[in-house]
Amino acid sequence: DYDDMALAANRLGEIEGGFVVVEAGRVLAELPLPLAGLMSLESYEDVHEQLVPLRAAAASLDVSLREPFLQLAFLALPVIPALKITDRGLVDVMKFEIIG
Repeated sequence: DYDDMALAANRLGEIEGGFVVVEAGRVLAELPLPLAGLMSLESYEDVHEQLVPLRAAAASLDVSLREPFLQLAFLALPVIPALKITDRGLVDVMKFEIIG
């Protein structure tokens, strides 16, 4: 719902980017990715330790995707594949044009 989305967005701002799973007004799990909102400053082991409960939290909300966070991360990258959704609209990556 909108309140949970707002909580998730605000929490992402606090942790300087990453992934957050929210339900019923509380954060179920999170993975901070403060380096450009894409990478962690922690070790692989620490990131993995946070990723396991993050995936479990998403699954508890009936998310059926095997790697939902990876898919979300690629959705926002405006370079792969040909069309991407950005903060400026739909972009044709091949033509380097905003088309919608």
